[in-house]
Amino acid sequence: MVKVVIVTLLVIISVVVSGAPQQSAKEPVPIISQESDIQPDGTFKWSFETGDGTKAEQSGQPKQIEQETPVIVQGSASWTDNEGNQHQLTYTADENGYQPQSPDIPVAPEIPAAIQRALEYNAAHPEQDKEQ
Repeated sequence: MVKVVIVTLLVIISVVVSGAPQQSAKEPVPIISQESDIQPDGTFKWSFETGDGTKAEQSGQPKQIEQETPVIVQGSASWTDNEGNQHQLTYTADENGYQPQSPDIPVAPEIPAAIQRALEYNAAHPEQDKEQ
């Protein structure tokens, strides 16, 4: 579970960095605000906002799950891409995995009605799936 949290953090950081507008080397983007709080019990919270409008925040707390105590993480990020489009992402990483939510995440198309009926028929008649 700790690996999931680490991978999640790396994914979020790469999304924010890759989606942020690219500045020339001569124009650094100022940090408008930045906070970080890490407690001895493993609870943490951090956030930042930059001069170009990029924002990110994340918090986490340990949670006992059977024999392990992973850190459950919640967070969000928002930025403007090079074309001026706004992007927002919220996420949770817990015992159910990484769960991002964003209007930018593609949504699968609906299953066509004929295929849906066939799937329902197959589920209702499993005996026909047996090899003869």
